[in-house]
Amino acid sequence: MRAVIVAAFVAFALTMALTPLAAKLFRRLKAGQPIRSDGPQTHLAKAGTPTMGGVVFIFTTVLAYVCGHLVLMALPERVDGLLLNRPTGFTATGIVLIGLFISCGFVGFIDDWLKIRRKHSGGISGRAKVVGLTIAATVFGIVAVYYTGSIDTDEISETVATPFVSFTRDIEALDITKIGMVVLIVLLVNATANGVNLTDGLDGLATGASMMAFMAFMIIGFWEYRHWCGGAQPADNLCYDVRDPLEIALIAGAAAGAMFGFLWWNTSPAQIFMGDSGSLSLGALIAGLAIASKTILLLPIVGALFVITTASVMIQVTSFKLTGRRVFRMSPIQHHFELAGWSEVTIVVRFWIIAGIGVAIALGFFFADFLRIAG
Repeated sequence: MRAVIVAAFVAFALTMALTPLAAKLFRRLKAGQPIRSDGPQTHLAKAGTPTMGGVVFIFTTVLAYVCGHLVLMALPERVDGLLLNRPTGFTATGIVLIGLFISCGFVGFIDDWLKIRRKHSGGISGRAKVVGLTIAATVFGIVAVYYTGSIDTDEISETVATPFVSFTRDIEALDITKIGMVVLIVLLVNATANGVNLTDGLDGLATGASMMAFMAFMIIGFWEYRHWCGGAQPADNLCYDVRDPLEIALIAGAAAGAMFGFLWWNTSPAQIFMGDSGSLSLGALIAGLAIASKTILLLPIVGALFVITTASVMIQVTSFKLTGRRVFRMSPIQHHFELAGWSEVTIVVRFWIIAGIGVAIALGFFFADFLRIAG
């Protein structure tokens, strides 16, 4: 747990310190956020606010992850005579998760860079964005399923592995095959990345919601590590057949700490935006953590706010195409409430509450399932 705490603190401190420096640098480089002309008129005052803040917390998360490993290597192998069974070096699970995080962030960076260069809110096309995310997710899925064993559809643990804990057990029952699992991973990464991207419309909204999601996976990862089938003394075979659960907790903790530090500067009025480089990378990592921890069915509950935001866009588009009428004044749904007269801060705080409720329900399912099996 010390390594996870250190990683979270390092990410928080570095992000707190580096974000204002990055904001000044981006402002000098005239890397300001172009504002959509068809969006809420109150947003026009935000034009020129530095963007691409995602570059900062991607860097600090990765650096904090490395620092966490330095702590792991410094810890004794045994505590009170018990073998810790901790990774002494970088693991395959950690590398592929960090690779997914950075590669999807790079897709967003290209989009941000084109917006700044063209001085227009339109970056790369939606199709190009999907292609970029799909390539990154496909590489992650192939490595996870075929090479690292992080997702195993051939030998599924019969221990604590119900639908709320291990979706791969259901995958095996459906005979989805390894290729099908890779396709599912691609869909999950695309859906979650775009969900966070759509949610990132108000100051601090996506940052706070993502922080809660990462905290949930930090708790899940550490709990799986404490009851890990690869541990020294799994109690009565009540253990999780998950590869490198401590690595999951370490990365999630580092990302949560980075979000906490970034929120200081990103909350209203934002001094810097995360941009697509931030939102796409965050969504991809959230999906990756759910996949690696085998809690895929918990993903839409942990990310309830992202699901609601995405659903509002789908409802709006479908309704307009079929009937010519709009269900909401504007989508995503946070803009509907803006046009209804709610203040930005009120919307953000209430949406954070929704995100927190989703995280609480997801953790409740997770621990209730363990208690049911253990009891």
